Amino acid sequence: MTQVKIAKKSKFIATWRRLKKSRTAMIGLFLLSIIVFFALFADLLFDYRGDALRQNARIRLQGPSWSHPFGTDEFGRDILARVAFGARPSLYIGIVSCVLCLLVGVTFGALAGYFGGIIDNIFMRFFDVLLAVPSIVLAIIIVAALGPSLNNIIIAISLAVVPQYVRITHSAVMTVKDQEYIEAARAIGASTPRIIIGHILPNCFAPILVQATVRVATVIADAAALSFLGLGIPPPHPEWGAMLAAGRGFLRAAPHIVLFPGFAIMLTILSLNMLGDGLRDALDPKLKT
Repeated sequence: MTQVKIAKKSKFIATWRRLKKSRTAMIGLFLLSIIVFFALFADLLFDYRGDALRQNARIRLQGPSWSHPFGTDEFGRDILARVAFGARPSLYIGIVSCVLCLLVGVTFGALAGYFGGIIDNIFMRFFDVLLAVPSIVLAIIIVAALGPSLNNIIIAISLAVVPQYVRITHSAVMTVKDQEYIEAARAIGASTPRIIIGHILPNCFAPILVQATVRVATVIADAAALSFLGLGIPPPHPEWGAMLAAGRGFLRAAPHIVLFPGFAIMLTILSLNMLGDGLRDALDPKLKT
C-alpha cells in the first residue's frame, strides 16, 4: 500500500511539473483563481443587500468611477458587486453539474464499455438519442417544464451534458479493457467492480478529467444562456446571464452594463479552456518520461 501511495504521489508531482511548464495553463489557472477569489470573498469585499441589491435612482446608469469601478446599472446598483456575487451561482452550477455528470456518465459509460453486448447497445443507443438534441435546446425544454430555479438548472444541464461523459468514458474503457493487466486481474479472480474501479477507471482518468474541465466552461455558458432567456435564477439575485439580458436595452446609452458581466463570462470560459488544454498536454502519455 505504501508503494502504491508513493507511486500515485510521484505521478501527481510529475503531472504538476509538466503542467507548470505550460504557460497557457498557468495563465488560465491564475485567471480562474481571481474569479474564484471574488466569488468566495464577495461578502467581505461588498455588501450583498447594499451594493448588489439596493436600488438608487440618483446614480443609475453611471459609468465606471472610483466609487463604482464597473459603474452602476439601470437601478443604480453597483455592477462590480453584482458581477462578484454573480460568480457564485455560475461556478456552483458548473461544478455541481459536472460532478453529477461525472458520477452518472462514468458509471454508465464504464458499464457499457466493459460488458458490451446488449448492455452496451441499450445504454449507448439511449444516450445517442440524447446526443442528437443540442444540449442547450434540451436544457431549455427541461427548465421550461420544471420551472426556473437553481436546482432545476443543475438538473437540466446535467441531463443535457451527461451523454458526452458517457461517450468519452465508453471509448476510454473500450481501449483499456482488453489490456494484459486487465486479463491478469481476471485470471487471479478479481471481482468485476474491483477491475472496473481499481484497474480500468484509473487508466481512463486523463481524458475524463480533461473533458470535465472543458465541460465546466460549457455548462457555465449554458447556464448564462438560460438566464439570458429568462429561465435562470429569478431576479433580483445577481447572475451574469440575467445581467446581460437586463442591460441589453441600454447597450448604446450605457454599454458598461453588459460589457463587464459579458467579460466575466468570457474570462471564466477562457481560463477553463486554457487550463483544460494544459491538463491535456500534461496528462498525455506520449509526453511522459
